[in-house]
Amino acid sequence: MAHLSRRDFLKASAAVAAAGTWPIGRLQAALQDIRSVKITGIDSFAIRIPVSNEEAAVGKIASYQVARVDTDAGVRGYSFAGPPSDLLDARLRPALVGKDLFAIERHLKNGLIESGGLEHALWDAIGKLAGQPVYRLLGGARKSVKVYLTCVWPGNLDQSHVSYDQQAEMAVRIQKAGFKGMKIRAWRPKPLDDAEACRVIRAAVGPDFAIMFDRTAHLPHSVGQKTWDYPTALKVARAMEKHQATWLEEPFDRDDFLSPARLARDVDIPITGGEGYVGLDPFRECLMNGTYDILQPEGGGSGGIMICRKVAAMAEAFHVPCILHGTMGLRLAGWVQASAAIGAEWQELALITPPLLPEEQWSPGFKVLNGGKFFGFKDGEIVLPDLPGIGLDVDEEALERYRVR
Repeated sequence: MAHLSRRDFLKASAAVAAAGTWPIGRLQAALQDIRSVKITGIDSFAIRIPVSNEEAAVGKIASYQVARVDTDAGVRGYSFAGPPSDLLDARLRPALVGKDLFAIERHLKNGLIESGGLEHALWDAIGKLAGQPVYRLLGGARKSVKVYLTCVWPGNLDQSHVSYDQQAEMAVRIQKAGFKGMKIRAWRPKPLDDAEACRVIRAAVGPDFAIMFDRTAHLPHSVGQKTWDYPTALKVARAMEKHQATWLEEPFDRDDFLSPARLARDVDIPITGGEGYVGLDPFRECLMNGTYDILQPEGGGSGGIMICRKVAAMAEAFHVPCILHGTMGLRLAGWVQASAAIGAEWQELALITPPLLPEEQWSPGFKVLNGGKFFGFKDGEIVLPDLPGIGLDVDEEALERYRVR
């Protein structure tokens, strides 16, 4: 029989539920069609949306790597967190093309774990075929997630050129916009300076606004800093604790599972981490060693939506919260679906360039979507779209217009 379009299938299914008028044989055949959907092609390509020099200078996001999945059902899946195109040719295209769209587990074992962004595109196609957002397919019930913004000022990566007052002013701007928290780097050359920043920010925003700090484990090495020793981390954490810091993220190297556990026992503020891990094994080590008070799998880098769901399930068994590491712009679509699926308390929006707010920074990307913006914000939460898949209504003509040749 000929393939039914997704729209015709959903209409017919509704008719069966309402009146029982659709022949059962045709319904079974349609279901069989959906069960046998094959991947016919995958692609990854860059787009660059024209912006003015002024927009580029202030940090507006105009470039993405698009992942696209084609199926023999005529449904396409997209994400804006695609892998490098050479990874497709080397491994992923041979492993995926011609295979069952729905076999996510098998695909992860065959290399898909290397590109969470491509996994998001597969889920996008699956959700479109099912007529449901991905978070609902995975059992999620919440339609919004509380937001915090990770802010990085242009200039010195260690942020030593940014005054405490500048950081406090941005926190107030974020708070007035309705968001509930801000995260900044703990990279200043004198570690206790970031605790002083916490004091100034706390005085500006009051007690109910979350202030997070991210040491980011290995990254300060790029600006010539050494990994904190334990006494330094303890001093910083206790100083931040005095000013009600919400958490301290990755204070030690990522392969050190014991020092964070010790610090978590010695201080009251949560010690968090996990964004650099791929697959389940390192998260298992964290849980077995009590490494972190909160696990933070990366929505794309850890392997994708399915891996994040599995990490959250493992963490739940240990009574450890799971809050995804975040991203920015149109890339965020898959991350938010994963956060809603696991019932995460927070969704990180990163990296925000002050003084911009998210929608200001992301606005160029809206040109490749039908109807413009794909998320709304309400009462400090990001509201998930009702669209099936990962919530992107892609303007394919616009993608071709901005595609980098």
